Amino acid sequence: MQKNLTYTQRLNMNNKEFISLLSERTGYDQKATQKLVNNIVTAMSDAFVMDNSVIVPNFGVFETKKKMERVIVNPSSGQRMLVPPKLVLTFKPNQTWKDKLKGGR
Repeated sequence: MQKNLTYTQRLNMNNKEFISLLSERTGYDQKATQKLVNNIVTAMSDAFVMDNSVIVPNFGVFETKKKMERVIVNPSSGQRMLVPPKLVLTFKPNQTWKDKLKGGR
């Protein structure tokens, strides 16, 4: 991957590249940036475990939703199976992001 691409031009980044670019943009060293990201992820994880939503202003809302149990049918065997209820993490983007994605920008 080219090193001279800006943050917004990158399509796929691994954790090391993300931390490096984030540290450049914030002015913090990479170790402090990694600690900050880890703390944010931990705080968000704790909120999800307690069934709370996480609202990121001007970005969107992360929340857990409960999927009810349901019966599915295996198409090849015709066997019916019960899928137990589970919690899933969802993201609802801010209207600004929705408009940007619709516009292709």
